[in-house]
Amino acid sequence: MLGYLVKRLLRSVITLFIIVVIVFVMLRQMPVEGYFNDYDNMTPEAVQNALQNMGLLDPIPTQLTRFIKDFVRGDLGVSYRYRVNYPIAKIVADKAPLSLTFGGIAMLIGLPLGFGLGILMARSKGKWIAGIGTAYIVIMQSVPLAVIYLVIQLVFTSLFRIPLLYSSSNPRTWILPIATLALPTIATYGLWLRRYMVDEQNRDYIKLAKAKGVPSKFIWYRHVFRNAVVPLVQLIPASILATLSGSIYVESLYSIPGMGGLLVDVIKRQDNTMVQALVILFAAVSILGLLLGDLLMVLVDPRISLTAKTRTR
Repeated sequence: MLGYLVKRLLRSVITLFIIVVIVFVMLRQMPVEGYFNDYDNMTPEAVQNALQNMGLLDPIPTQLTRFIKDFVRGDLGVSYRYRVNYPIAKIVADKAPLSLTFGGIAMLIGLPLGFGLGILMARSKGKWIAGIGTAYIVIMQSVPLAVIYLVIQLVFTSLFRIPLLYSSSNPRTWILPIATLALPTIATYGLWLRRYMVDEQNRDYIKLAKAKGVPSKFIWYRHVFRNAVVPLVQLIPASILATLSGSIYVESLYSIPGMGGLLVDVIKRQDNTMVQALVILFAAVSILGLLLGDLLMVLVDPRISLTAKTRTR
């Protein structure tokens, strides 16, 4: 177990390092205006002096080494346009709790409903209930989410008079963002759980259990569901962390001042240092989710070997 953990951690660190290098180098090719709030009023000499003081005229390897050292210590630099000379780490600390709240509630709703939908569809194969679930999944998977979100806005704001834009003092404004975040999760887990349960139902050991007279309820939940949910376990940590970190589009759509909307905002403002820090943070969250998913799958499925290689004939 320890050897497997070290190997996966090493791979994750290497992947994150590659992403950091790519993002860092690409943003260094952007115009220098992104490092100044009053660039239009500065002389070329002032711009060069400021760049020299910020260390942006040093060789790229030197800048990259300095950035990685600061990043490891939790120093993400300062913002030059969003909040002039304000630490990015403090901005993230202010924004993250709101995204965590929305994402946490959405996952608490989406995961149980997704599993419930998958179980219901698998047990109602060929019935109208399964047909409705299939239609819902097809719509969520095939129609662009931007279109679905706009339809949700039009329907719920006009029929139910639910406010569109987020307000911290009005809990009703939380309904649409949470529902919007939860809907894709419900469809994804419903789709894959239903598929895995149907596949598991056709296994020989399930047919043998039925032939021996094992109760149907026991077969469904003790064998079919338990084995079908194992492949999905790997996806859960990544889904949770991605949702908790904030949906870029959803938060922008409802004017939620969280992590997702923050990235869109700083891109519009061309705040290079903040774009760099946020992109790397989102990448780190995704890598952490994949790492936790692999480890969780090993824990729930004892059939997975961490050391011995499978022999091939």
